[in-house]
Parts: sequence; C-alpha cells; structure tokens
Amino acid sequence: MFVLITYDVNTQDAAGRKRLRHVAKQCVNYGIRVQNSVFECVADPSKILELKHKLLKEIDPEKDSLRFYYLGNKSKTKVEHIGAKETIDVEKTLIF
Repeated sequence: MFVLITYDVNTQDAAGRKRLRHVAKQCVNYGIRVQNSVFECVADPSKILELKHKLLKEIDPEKDSLRFYYLGNKSKTKVEHIGAKETIDVEKTLIF
C-alpha cells in the first residue's frame, strides 16, 4: 500500500521542536522524505497502522496535525513529480 504522510508540528517552543524531531525520525524509519514534512511510504496496512500509532503518541493534537493519504497499490499512475528533486521509486530496493 502506498501512503503519503504529511505533518505540521507547532515549533514555537522547545517541546514542539522535540515533537517535530520525533515525528520526522519515526517517518524516516518507514518511508522516504520527499519534502520537509512529507513522506512517501510503501508498506502493508499493519506497518502503516504501527507508524500511525507511534505518531499519535508523539504529537499534541491541540497544536499539531497529521494527514495520511492512502493511494493504494497503483501509485505510479497517481503521483506526478515536477521540479528539481530527484524522483525515487519507493517500491524498489534503495541503497545509500
């Protein structure tokens, strides 16, 4: 399943900056950062649910927000990229 995860964490205080770092760290473990607060993830539904549970423990729902866009298995036909950043096929093996 292809899922786009976006977040907006209020960083006006030290606690917010800490939440932001924790949210980003969790997302990096499950997907590819395509913009500052946007990750593309390919995982089975149980892994996405696991990530969602972890993120919900990190954020303050009164100040922060999360969005999950469930794009399914045919993401190549649903995502168009234009611009400077290199497009990464998240379904292929990545070697850094």
